[in-house]
Amino acid sequence: MKDKFYAYIQNLQDAITSKLEEVDGKAKFQEDLWKRPEGGGGRTRVIQNGNVFEKGGVNISAVHGELPMSMQQYFGVKDADFFACGLSLVLHPKNPMVPTVHANWRYFEMYDKTGAIVDQWFGGGQDLTPYYLFEEDAKHFHTVCKKACDAHDSEFYAAYKKRCDEYFWNSHRNEARGVGGLFFDYCKKSEAMEMEDWYNFVTEVGDSFLEAYIPIVTKRKELAFDQKQRDWQEIRRGRYVEFNLVHDKGTLFGLRTNGRIESILMSLPPHVQWHYDHHPEPGSKEENLINVLQTPKEWVN
Repeated sequence: MKDKFYAYIQNLQDAITSKLEEVDGKAKFQEDLWKRPEGGGGRTRVIQNGNVFEKGGVNISAVHGELPMSMQQYFGVKDADFFACGLSLVLHPKNPMVPTVHANWRYFEMYDKTGAIVDQWFGGGQDLTPYYLFEEDAKHFHTVCKKACDAHDSEFYAAYKKRCDEYFWNSHRNEARGVGGLFFDYCKKSEAMEMEDWYNFVTEVGDSFLEAYIPIVTKRKELAFDQKQRDWQEIRRGRYVEFNLVHDKGTLFGLRTNGRIESILMSLPPHVQWHYDHHPEPGSKEENLINVLQTPKEWVN
């Protein structure tokens, strides 16, 4: 399974980066191949200063070795080894009318000291973070997510949409990071689902990413914006940074397992603002966004 899924994310990285370069029309991805001293490595691809994308990364990795003590304590195990692979992407567009997007699809195995698999699971999801809310964009993104889920279980979308709203919640701000999408984790073998079934589900979601995001980019990338709207985008990016550094499990896992710091922190945007006690003008489009982020919505029936 680990070889099969790693081959999948290698191909998916190629497909996504090729399409993003086509949409941007200017910038190309810079590729770094790296190795982890304890075992494994990855292929980091970063795009910067494009026509559309100010900064973005589409990274894959496959790492293995002894599970660090902090993670042994987290999982409640002793003397365990692990393998983890996944694709993680974040795209920060230049135009504030185009939303930031994040996605991640991953697979994890844990072994005892004889090398036997003692646990394995899939995880992942995709979510949208707009700066100006176009409801039709949120509906489109969620409709594609629901379609991918419904192909496997009619209950998946509602469950994983709810988990996404709960997970990407900036509790210290009492607001969501964005308008959500899907979030699933610890997807293990059960009476209803074999690991092959989970593989089919996760890859279907991964294959849906471009359909979910690219039409939104195409529709919004040429819209006019002014400096005030750009400032708002950078203020909201600050909330994105706060979530990733304070709450995000993927970021914390990477830091605790001696991950490659440049790859872990590629999710951070290049230009960010923090204003003391900032509040948008009453009745403004900026305030409308905040109102929605404070009360997650159902975007599709």
